[in-house]
Amino acid sequence: MTVRPIRIFGDPVLRTPADEVTDFGPQLRELVRDLEDTVRVPGRAGVAAPQIGVSLRVFSYNVGGVVGHLVNPVLSGHAGEQTEEEGCLSLPGLGYDTRRFDSVVARGFDVHGEPLVIKGTGYLARALQHETDHLDGRLYVDTLTGDVRRQALREMRRVVPR
Repeated sequence: MTVRPIRIFGDPVLRTPADEVTDFGPQLRELVRDLEDTVRVPGRAGVAAPQIGVSLRVFSYNVGGVVGHLVNPVLSGHAGEQTEEEGCLSLPGLGYDTRRFDSVVARGFDVHGEPLVIKGTGYLARALQHETDHLDGRLYVDTLTGDVRRQALREMRRVVPR
C-alpha cells in the first residue's frame, strides 16, 4: 500500500493542465493503485494525479464507501445545482460554500483502457467535478465569486505555507 504525499497550493503542478493518458501500461496501473491507496485515507473523497505530483489526467474517488478511478475524464449531462461546503487536500484547513452541478456524467477509461461511464448525483457529482477541475489546473476556490472569493484568497495567503 502506497499513500503518496499531497502537493499543497503553490506547487506549479496544481495550476498546470494535466496531460492526456496515452499509455495504459504498467506505469498507469501503479499510478492508479497509488491514487486509490491515497484516497482510502479516512476523510478523503478524491485525489487527482497532479495532487501527488503526476501531471496526467487520472483521478481516484472514495464516495459512499466506493473507491474507483477514471482516466481521461470528460464531463457532460450537467443538471441541477447544489451549494455545499467544499474543501481540498491541497488547501488544508479551508472550506467554502461552492456551487456545483447536482448531476453529471463522467466518461473516460479504466486502468486497462476500457470505456467507463460514471453517473454521479449529489456528493459523487461534486467529487467528479472537483477532481476533473484539478486535471484542468483549477482549484475549487477558482469557482468562488465576490466577497467569498476575496475571503478565500486572504485565508489562502494566511494559512497555506508558501
